Amino acid sequence: MNSRLMLAMVSALSITSFAQANAQATVVVETGVPASTYRVVVISRTVQAVNYGHRDGMSPVQFTGTALEPSAEGTARVRSKRGTMEVEAFFTNLQSPTTFGSEYLTYVLWAISPEGKAANLGEILLDSDNRSKLTATTDLQSFALIVTAEPYFAVRQPSNVVILENVVGARTKGTSEAVEAKYELMERGGYLPTGYKFDPVVLNAALPLEFYEARNALRIAQSEGAATYAEKSYENAVQLMNSADALATGGHGDRKPLIAAARQTVQTAEDAREVAVKRIDEDRLAAERQASNDAQAKSQTQADDATRMKEKAERDAAKAQADAAKAQADMATNQASSAAAVTAAQADADQARLIAQQAQQSAHQADTDKVAMRAQLSEQLNKILATRDSARGLIVSMSDVLFDTGRFSLKPGAREKLAKVAGILIAYPSLNIEVGGYTDNVGGDDMNQTLSENRAGTVRDYLVEQGVSNNSVSAKGFGNSSPVASNENSSGRQENRRVELVVSGDAIGSPVNATTGSLR
Repeated sequence: MNSRLMLAMVSALSITSFAQANAQATVVVETGVPASTYRVVVISRTVQAVNYGHRDGMSPVQFTGTALEPSAEGTARVRSKRGTMEVEAFFTNLQSPTTFGSEYLTYVLWAISPEGKAANLGEILLDSDNRSKLTATTDLQSFALIVTAEPYFAVRQPSNVVILENVVGARTKGTSEAVEAKYELMERGGYLPTGYKFDPVVLNAALPLEFYEARNALRIAQSEGAATYAEKSYENAVQLMNSADALATGGHGDRKPLIAAARQTVQTAEDAREVAVKRIDEDRLAAERQASNDAQAKSQTQADDATRMKEKAERDAAKAQADAAKAQADMATNQASSAAAVTAAQADADQARLIAQQAQQSAHQADTDKVAMRAQLSEQLNKILATRDSARGLIVSMSDVLFDTGRFSLKPGAREKLAKVAGILIAYPSLNIEVGGYTDNVGGDDMNQTLSENRAGTVRDYLVEQGVSNNSVSAKGFGNSSPVASNENSSGRQENRRVELVVSGDAIGSPVNATTGSLR
């Protein structure tokens, strides 16, 4: 039995030692997300990335084992080719991936960009001496390299079973930088549903590794809801798995058709899983948006009622003042008539002044309601993106992590946040939203001006696409003309690369803290 076929036979007892080795890892689980079989957590890791120069020749990079597999070792040679980067990696002393759980069947090499984007560079297959070689390419120029254990080769997101990380040595060419990269990882144990057991065919040691990976991919797609939310793709994957089962039990000597069918099953099942995840997320966002719309519609009705009350109070105050003036004039004219007439006129004047006072109090209450609504809107927006109050209006700040470096197309996470912001703003058709784009001073002024205009325009267009009135949204680029921090260091430049929404209008009145013009 060769080493690839032994992967599925390793005992699950090794999970205990793996949990002990992983005890020091810091895992931050996102709150508010319901648990499911297929889970995602965000883990913050510091890893050295290298900005490899263009056509600078070969650059050597070392790999070192993590606490999960300290004996693992590796090296890589990175070459800049025309339009791409070639990575040639070599690994030794790798344990069987099933050491970390029976659902882990293979290893995958990943390139991680400084922004946290993960790119699958390929599957690492072990020979009989637990060695492996892999040659791959990536369009990234600045990246770090890691190795993770995975349930199948076609995964699009790394698991948190990180066993190797690159280490920049003295001979490494390029600019090395320590990057605090937040990238999404699949939680250990999330691939194996409670009570699941491999059937006798899967335990057949004569079957290739690809067959086990196909079973894993199909099971994970099913547990993520692909049978409901990606029915056509999932049924196609099931049919491919049935074909692979037939080849596995048919006893044919040639294993190539079985491997081909199994690999196609993996890819189709992964596509079905990704479609299901996207559609489930879209349904969730739609439900959240409807709830937000209902709440904002109620708030807008209250604001309209407050405005009408203020206008009526102002009319009543003006009429009361006129009546009081007329009453005083009549009283002066008729002073000589009789003491009784004077007393009645004085009573009328007092009544008129009381009505005027009440009208002024109503007007003040209307202004107070606007201030409360402004604070409420600021709190709702601040739950999604950083929001502050100013004399210009509520300013919603978005950092450059909304976009890929040097580009103006929105990332998926940015679209989700902007969709929530749009759901809030839709209920305020009378508000004005000014979108401003800003950059750091890296690059030419013309390039930065164009980039800031394009980013502001992209945000404006997406808000309109989500239902915000086109007439209430404007966009403008300011280039690098308005920095909020120093451009002399990377953290300051990151603060300067931003997009701001300025939300204003009579419906939310003046700043909450009118004496300072800002929200403390």
